[in-house]
Amino acid sequence: MLDELDLLKKDWQKKETNLPRLTYEEIYKMIWKKSSSVVRWIFYISIIEFLLPHLLYLIPSFRNEMDYNFAKSLGIDKWIIALTITQYAVAIYFIFQFYKRYREISVLDDAKKLMNKIFRTRRTVKHYVLFCLTMVLLIFGVFIVGMALDNNLVETLNIKNQNVDPDQLKWLLIGVMTVAGILFTGLLAGIYFLLYGLLTRKLSRNYIELKRMEA
Repeated sequence: MLDELDLLKKDWQKKETNLPRLTYEEIYKMIWKKSSSVVRWIFYISIIEFLLPHLLYLIPSFRNEMDYNFAKSLGIDKWIIALTITQYAVAIYFIFQFYKRYREISVLDDAKKLMNKIFRTRRTVKHYVLFCLTMVLLIFGVFIVGMALDNNLVETLNIKNQNVDPDQLKWLLIGVMTVAGILFTGLLAGIYFLLYGLLTRKLSRNYIELKRMEA
């Protein structure tokens, strides 16, 4: 179903008599308002995504399940800390970029500049999603390497099972961690592309329409 803007743009292009005719400036203002709204939602979602893990940590049952000694026992705690700091720093940078894009788009009155900002926003979102997914894979990767280099992984995990060969159990656990990393990254990618993909597709439509108007 076409939304109101699509109907009005269709009228502007085909000059239908049964719908109100809009000028170039009026169509531009509607596209500008919708683009500004989309970028604002991208900014809001990035903040929620950043804060959500910290809000979950306030829940005692969730906090109790977090075992930070595992990384230390594997000797990878410094790597995890370094990756976490990097993740925080870059995430804050991207959130600032989304806010900056929103502020820029909110005051634009030039179609070509708006097209440029829409293009840059889409590119920023793409880079942000790729960064987040890469960080998830790196963190899982560091844990997998740490587990592989641990010669006493079964003892490190305090697993007591006399009927299972320690080496077999070790590689079974590594395999489970690898599959879990792939599945979790895939799930996260689906969520990212559902949320951010939906919003960037709206920006893409606005960009295409602006390009037609400027042709």
